[in-house]
Amino acid sequence: MNIILFGPPGAGKGTQSKYLTKKINGFQVSTGDMLREEIKNETNIGKLIINDMNDGKFVSDEIVNKLIEKAIFDKQKKNKLIFDGYPRSLSQAQKLEILLKASNQKIEHIFFLNVDKEIIVERIKKRKILEKRSDDELNTILKRYDTYMDTTKPVLKFYSKNSNFHEIDGALEIDEITKKIDTFINV
Repeated sequence: MNIILFGPPGAGKGTQSKYLTKKINGFQVSTGDMLREEIKNETNIGKLIINDMNDGKFVSDEIVNKLIEKAIFDKQKKNKLIFDGYPRSLSQAQKLEILLKASNQKIEHIFFLNVDKEIIVERIKKRKILEKRSDDELNTILKRYDTYMDTTKPVLKFYSKNSNFHEIDGALEIDEITKKIDTFINV
């Protein structure tokens, strides 16, 4: 079972994807984690990424798609992928369709965690303290939220037509969101 979780930064995608990973014995595909790993390892890609992230921009689709492609074609992960924060743009959504088709896979469920900006700001302020993430500065948060909402409107439109698309109120408590997701997953 392959699942997409998307929503603005701080919507709870990571928390829910960790839960789903355990539930279906799957693999979390977090572009954020992949990108932070590149930064941590000080790769050339990592240096490009840090500049974009600190400016509140998204990393180029080309870089993100290369990282995603590795996960999709990993035979151990076939039909066990939990996409955490990917796709973020229409071109990424279209590329994902192509990669899944080429690997003989599909997406069973798409969950959109919809959360207001004010709630996101409060959550990320807390996350910054707890996780000490450099990409959680207030100005960066606001830029990332606005950029996310503008960039993902076409993605939302692209997926919302599908019968496997589910919009969930991301302002709910973690366990309430989990229960809503569980109503759609029969494992």
